[in-house]
Amino acid sequence: MTLQHIVVGVDGSLTSVRALDWAGAEAVRHGSALRVLYAVPDRDEATPVLAYAVSRTRERYPGLLVETVAAEGGVVHALARESERAVLTVVGTRGLGTVTGSVLGSVSLRLAAVAQGPLLVVRGDHRCGEGRPVLLGFADDSDLPAAEYAFQEAERRRVSLRVLHSWSHRHITPELPSLTGARSPGQERTVRESLSEEAVAHFALSRLEDRHPDVVVESHTVRSAPAPALLKASQDVAVAVVGAHRRAGVFAHRLGPVAHTLLHRSHCPLVVIPER
Repeated sequence: MTLQHIVVGVDGSLTSVRALDWAGAEAVRHGSALRVLYAVPDRDEATPVLAYAVSRTRERYPGLLVETVAAEGGVVHALARESERAVLTVVGTRGLGTVTGSVLGSVSLRLAAVAQGPLLVVRGDHRCGEGRPVLLGFADDSDLPAAEYAFQEAERRRVSLRVLHSWSHRHITPELPSLTGARSPGQERTVRESLSEEAVAHFALSRLEDRHPDVVVESHTVRSAPAPALLKASQDVAVAVVGAHRRAGVFAHRLGPVAHTLLHRSHCPLVVIPER
């Protein structure tokens, strides 16, 4: 397929059908083709599932170019390989060979740690309405790829962008208060660093606002752990966007704590953006 495309993983489950529908809608918004992938030990097993996926997508999105691929081997490996060329990879939170409720066996969790491009994980228990804003979790310049995607997504959906900016200097070692009420040198330094960090974040976002003048931005600063604030905010938005913040583990890369938490508990679909 020479056109830019979105890839979605299916397996015939209800969850993957919902992911297919989301992927079709995203393909229309992106002006992209849709590539439907089913990873199975035997390619013949994929024929009826892929045929249904094509029929359903063409009925819901007439004119959308749809291609199918039956990939042999593991689904995570197949989708990670596809993500190198796709503008977006889409999966559901259950199905695709996972065990419901399993953390270690979660395809979405493992794929988020290795995907080479944006990954949209469709939460099966969420019903998003049209017109809801896009949510962005933003900490510092390392989240600029996520911010760029969030602005573009808000522009594509023609909705506002809600930004939650979290300070990295949140935890201050308690000190005895002085008799004069003045801050200690350590507290003064932390305040200066926090204000400087917030200024850098606002400057970075202002450049994106200039490039996307039609996007209305609502920004809030979170002076506590970001994951709980993002979880609460995810209740009434269309989609949330966060950076992967991967860390090297003993056997493989691991996601940062915010992305990890949201993958399991977000009330809305989640887009995880890898670092450049």
